[in-house]
Amino acid sequence: MSGPQCCLNPPTLNPTSGSGHVEKLGGLDSYLTGSCDSKLAIVLISDVFGYEAPNLRKLADKVAAAGFFVVVPDFLYGDPYVPAADGSLGALPDWLKGHGTDKGFEDVKVVIEALKSKSVSAIGAVGFCWGAKVVVELAKGDFIQAAVLAHPSFVTVDDIKAVKVPISILGAEIDRMSPPEVVKQFEEVLITKAEIKSHVKIFPKVSHGWTVRYDVSDEAAVKAAEEAHQDMLQWILNYVK
Repeated sequence: MSGPQCCLNPPTLNPTSGSGHVEKLGGLDSYLTGSCDSKLAIVLISDVFGYEAPNLRKLADKVAAAGFFVVVPDFLYGDPYVPAADGSLGALPDWLKGHGTDKGFEDVKVVIEALKSKSVSAIGAVGFCWGAKVVVELAKGDFIQAAVLAHPSFVTVDDIKAVKVPISILGAEIDRMSPPEVVKQFEEVLITKAEIKSHVKIFPKVSHGWTVRYDVSDEAAVKAAEEAHQDMLQWILNYVK
């Protein structure tokens, strides 16, 4: 990850946040929320800060309230990235070596199998930053019915060319990980894939991470995050059914 932007505004992690609970699913500690009797499931895949981020769990609860069983697995195995006190990212490359998105992809397939064993009939996946790369890998196969990528990291044009399911990409105007010009390239690819439903939107005046790393006391930040959440929710309501 180039530059510190991927790790701005790190959340204060709270293992008891949210109205759901944590239990094992597919071998991973997972935050679960919503009706376990729902046949529709959504997997939220976190950024490098992991599944104990309160804003992420709050979003999971919001998605659950729309009728979905929502799962936020701990793909980082209790070892989220911790920025240095001075905000430098010297340790990030080494951390990423032990927390690759390729491992996340292998793990999420096990989670999806566990959901299917519970008679879930349709699954969507939403990924943030690091998690968006895992979701785009899912979107290349027949694992899920719909995908949402929020301020993606590591996602390439070739990834987007291989997508096979309805996909929404929510980008930030201020984002070195996926700058607007790169998100526009994603959009151009998707326009040529007429058989794949797609939605691409670049949010003005926001930075990488804005959907889950906003300051709850900043009215403008909350409003921008909530607009993205609504777009996300509408997409999965349309295609995970």
